[in-house]
Formats: sequence, C-alpha cells, structure tokens
Amino acid sequence: MVSVAFRRQLEGYGLTTANILYRLPDHPALLQAYVWQDYDLAPAFPELHRFLAFWHDKIEGALHSVTVSHSGLIKPAELRAIGQEFRIH
Repeated sequence: MVSVAFRRQLEGYGLTTANILYRLPDHPALLQAYVWQDYDLAPAFPELHRFLAFWHDKIEGALHSVTVSHSGLIKPAELRAIGQEFRIH
C-alpha cells in the first residue's frame, strides 16, 4: 500500500511550510508565531487557503502575516540514451 503523502507527491504536490504571525486576542500589540506544514500545490496553495479560511472563521487571533516556502520533493527523472551495454557474468 502506498502512503497518502507519497501519492500526493506523485500528483504534483510539494512540501509547503507557512510561518504565520498572528495577534494575541487579549494582547493585540503582541505577535505569536505558528508554523503550518502540509503537502500543497504551488502556486495556488489550495490546502493553505483552506487552513487560513478555517483560521479566520474559528480562531480569535487576527492574522498579521503569512510567509510561505514550497519545495517539490519528487521531480521528473532524467533520461539519457545509452549507446552500448556490456554484460559481465
């Protein structure tokens, strides 16, 4: 059985990390950091947008800024033609 994470990478998803700064509800002058990480599709980032929509609807801390980094972990293989093949027993 193939893991869900590996299957998503084959579908084009890459590891996405978002550093989220938000204001504390009781002390709006203070900023708190939260790191979110999941597999997502660049450049649209639908999973991150879904998480930020959840944050906006359910969590009291107002968002200050979001910094995103993304890396495609599985890349297409390089293919080279081979002129000859030698077999040694």
